[in-house]
Amino acid sequence: MEHISLLLVVIPLIAAPLVAILPNGRLPWLVTTLVTVICAILASTQLWGILHEGMISYELGGWAPPWGIEYRIDTVNAFVALIVAGIAAATLPYALLSVEKEIPKNQISLFYCAFLLCLCGLLGITQTGDIFNVFVFLEVSSLSSYALISMGKNRQALTAAYQYLIMGTIGATFFLIGVGLIYSQTGTLNMADLAERLPAVFERRTVHTGFAFIVIGIALKLALFPLHLWLPNAYTYAPSVITIFLAATATKVAVYLMLRMLFTVFPDGFALGTPIYGLFILLGFAGIIGASIYAIYQIDVKRLLAYSSVAQIGYMVLGMGLASATGITATILHLFNHALMKGALFMAVGAIIYRIGSCRIDNIQGLGRQMPWTFAAIIIGGFSLVGIPGTAGFISKWYLVLAALEQHNWIAVAVILFGSLLAVVYVGKMIEALYFKPAIESNLSVKEAPLLLVVPTLMLAIANIYFGLNTDLTVGVAETAVQMLGLTTESVAGAVSP
Repeated sequence: MEHISLLLVVIPLIAAPLVAILPNGRLPWLVTTLVTVICAILASTQLWGILHEGMISYELGGWAPPWGIEYRIDTVNAFVALIVAGIAAATLPYALLSVEKEIPKNQISLFYCAFLLCLCGLLGITQTGDIFNVFVFLEVSSLSSYALISMGKNRQALTAAYQYLIMGTIGATFFLIGVGLIYSQTGTLNMADLAERLPAVFERRTVHTGFAFIVIGIALKLALFPLHLWLPNAYTYAPSVITIFLAATATKVAVYLMLRMLFTVFPDGFALGTPIYGLFILLGFAGIIGASIYAIYQIDVKRLLAYSSVAQIGYMVLGMGLASATGITATILHLFNHALMKGALFMAVGAIIYRIGSCRIDNIQGLGRQMPWTFAAIIIGGFSLVGIPGTAGFISKWYLVLAALEQHNWIAVAVILFGSLLAVVYVGKMIEALYFKPAIESNLSVKEAPLLLVVPTLMLAIANIYFGLNTDLTVGVAETAVQMLGLTTESVAGAVSP
C-alpha cells in the first residue's frame, strides 16, 4: 500500500517522454488513457487504505524524515489525489475526438506528453510531505499547463498562456521566497517537522513574512479574487480537453495546498494571530458576487463558466475563512462537487464546439433541440452549480450555510444565497439560448455529438445527481479529513466573524 504514493507520481512521469516519441495518431492517446486509468485505480485504492488503515508515511530512498523527502498521505490529500486522477481518467475517452479536432496532427504526441506531465505535477503536490517538493511539482504542473493552453486553435491562446506564465511565475516566486524564509528560521522543509518547530519561532517577523509570501503565492495559483486575471482567458482559449481538466483539478489542488499550509504547517495558534481568516471571508464575498456578475455579461459560454469558476473558488475560500470544522467540511466537499459540475459543463460545451466550432451565445441558439443529451448535461450541471436540492452542489452549499449559521454570520448566509441567485441568471442565460430561442439556420442540420463525447459528459452529469442523493462517501471522507487536519467544531468558530 505505501508504494502507491510513489507510483502515482512515477508512472505518469515515466510515461510522458515515452508518449512524446510515439508516432502522432491514436497510439499516444491509448497509452495516456491506460496511464490515467491506472492512476485512478491506484488513487482509489490509496484512499480506501487510508480510511481503513490510517495515514501512510513513505521514505524516499531510505532516508528517514525529516532529513529525507517524505510522502505523507492522509485522508485530505488522498481524497484530492482521487479527484485529480478520476477526472483525468474520465477526460481521456472524451479527448480522442476532441483533440483530433482541435490539435494539429503533428503535435498530438507532444500534447499527451504535456498532459501526463501536468497530471504528474498535480498528483505530486497531493502526495509530498516536503514543502520544497511542493514547489517542484507546482512548476512541473504549471509549465506543462502553459504549453497545453498555448496549443489552442485560436491565436489568443498564446496570449492567454503568456499571461498565465507571468502570473504563475510571480506566484511560484512568492511561494519559493516564503519557503526560503521559513527554512532560514527552522532548518527543515518537512511539513510535519515544520509544524513542530514553528511554534518556537512564531513571534519572529521573518516567519510572518514567509507566511504572507506563501499565502499570496498559493492565492495566485488558486485564482483567488482579485488575483484571478489569468484564469478567464486560460479557460476560454485552451483546447476543450485542457479547459475540462484544469477547471476540475488545478484550482482544487491549490485549495488543498492552502488548507495544508493553514492547518498542518502553520497550526491554528499562528494563523489566529494574523488577519488571514477575516481576509478570506471578505475575498470570498467579493469573488462570489463580483465574478458571478461578470459571468452574467459574458457572450462566450466558456468565458461565462470561467468566471463562474472564480465565484465557486470564492465559496471554497469562504469555508476556509469561517475556519470551523463545518466550514472546512464544506470546502472539501465543494472541491469534489465543483470538479463534477464543471467537468460536466465544460465537456458539454466542448461537444458544442466539436459540432459548430463556436460557443458564443448568439451561435448556439436552438442547439438544445438538436443536441438533447448535451443539453441535458448542461441542465444537470447548471442546476448543481446553482445548488438545487438533489444535486451535488446543494450539499456543499448546505454545509457552507450551516458553517455560517454556527457563527451567526448572517452576512455570509446572505452572500451565499445571493450568489446562488446570480448563478440562476447566468445558467438561465445558457438554457435560454440553447432551448428557448429560435435556432439559427446553420444549426438546423446539427446532430448530437459522438458517443465518445456524450458518454463521459453524461457520466459526470449523473454523478452530480448521485452524489447529491447519496452523501455517505463524500461527507464521510470530508469529515474524516477535517479530523485529520486537527479541527473540531469549537476550533476557531466565531473567532473571526465580521
